[in-house]
Amino acid sequence: MTKVNSHPTKVITGKDTRWSYANVWEPRASAEGATPKYSISLIIPKTDTVTIAKINAAIEAAYNEGQFKLRGNGKTVPPLASLKTPLRDGDVERPDDPAYKNAYFVNANGTQAPEIVDAACNPILVHSEVYSGVYGRASISFYAYSSNGSRGIACGLNNLQKIRDGEPLGSKSTAESDFATDESEDFLD
Repeated sequence: MTKVNSHPTKVITGKDTRWSYANVWEPRASAEGATPKYSISLIIPKTDTVTIAKINAAIEAAYNEGQFKLRGNGKTVPPLASLKTPLRDGDVERPDDPAYKNAYFVNANGTQAPEIVDAACNPILVHSEVYSGVYGRASISFYAYSSNGSRGIACGLNNLQKIRDGEPLGSKSTAESDFATDESEDFLD
């Protein structure tokens, strides 16, 4: 039985979405005094036109649903094109990061912990199985915001489904790569 997404601001990304900055086990505050949140950067290949189209439609739906909030104290709602939206171009905003090449990305966050499951929808409980670099689907929702003079559309994190492992992102080496050689590096010989 296939479930149909009935809410226009909710998107389930494609299976080739790569996870980066995966802060999904413990909430963190982005700044001192800020509310701690779970967060993730979802890297979506530009070839995944279905997911990109769904995200653009959800952003437009969030804009339409949030007109009152976006209007604020003004008499008119600013045009969507003038607002900050969460879908960003990796080639433009992260040109020096190969993980974001030929991709769009969305930063999603939330105060509620996401449920994290494997490809068969079994809960993942081992934290080391979810890291920056894995591929999976994400359930995300878009909503309008108006806060401290800033207005736009934001992305909330719902749940995550890991599909497959990927090369870990970041500069930290693994113990396996550090100790892969049998040769002694004794410089006192």
